[in-house]
Amino acid sequence: MRKGLIAVVLILLVVVVLVAFTFGSYNSLVTLDEDVNTQWANVESKLQRRFDLIPNLVESVKGAMAQEQEIFTAIADARARMAGAKSLSEKVEASNQLEGALGRLLVVTENYPVLKSNENVTALMDELAGTENRISVERDRYNEVVSKYNSAIRRFPKNIMAGMFGFEKRPYFEATQGADTAPEVKFD
Repeated sequence: MRKGLIAVVLILLVVVVLVAFTFGSYNSLVTLDEDVNTQWANVESKLQRRFDLIPNLVESVKGAMAQEQEIFTAIADARARMAGAKSLSEKVEASNQLEGALGRLLVVTENYPVLKSNENVTALMDELAGTENRISVERDRYNEVVSKYNSAIRRFPKNIMAGMFGFEKRPYFEATQGADTAPEVKFD
């Protein structure tokens, strides 16, 4: 009788430990998943700030730079893609296209002394530059939390829990190919 009681207690103890481990693993994965979601929301809020600043900048610059219609078209197209992006990868791609078009605009405005002296343009350019810096910081933070999350769901034994509960690898925010090359603007 006593041996049976000890066996039952040991079995219950093992079950309690397994249940505690399962709950602990699941809860830590949920926390990491939410960290990724929160950080992506931070990236999106900075992208929205950029999105909102662009029309003001473009309108301020447009009159003096009518011949740069190609850049304005690229910005408008990229901004439209950004507005219509649904998935994370579409948003990243649209953001990178918008960033490239804005980079070309910033290079062009440096070559227009009249624009550089315009207070509205200068203020908007400063706002946009500050926003680009914020976006960069938030992207870095996003990639840090994605790294922690992806590492957690791949490590044993949490990888078993992650598989059981449907936790999947999250994508990093990566630069587009050629982003390491500065935009080239030529005046013919």
